[in-house]
Amino acid sequence: MAAPGILTTWRDVLADAVRSDGPDLSMRQWAILLTVYLNPGPHTVRGLSRDLQVPKPAISRALDALSILGFVRRVRDETDRRIVLVQKTPEGAIYVDEFARIVEDRTRGPSVSAALYG
Repeated sequence: MAAPGILTTWRDVLADAVRSDGPDLSMRQWAILLTVYLNPGPHTVRGLSRDLQVPKPAISRALDALSILGFVRRVRDETDRRIVLVQKTPEGAIYVDEFARIVEDRTRGPSVSAALYG
């Protein structure tokens, strides 16, 4: 098996995230959320579909769930009302920042993780 240490760390990150009482996002939702938050915009359904190589209807369904959670919002482009832009929200930024802290804590090593998570 390749890189069991990395997979163990990833499992630990996911377990910490599950224990945090936040929503359980699908891998597709995570890919979209991180694309929106880590890459400069503007973001559209078409662009996300192209970048992630996922069909547009699947992107739209995932965006529906992320919108309900308040992690992204969709707004019409003022210059071309046919285009829907996907934008960051304060709630989404907080969620991504909290997850990044979990990843940072787990990747610093067992001494920090053990102190934080018992």
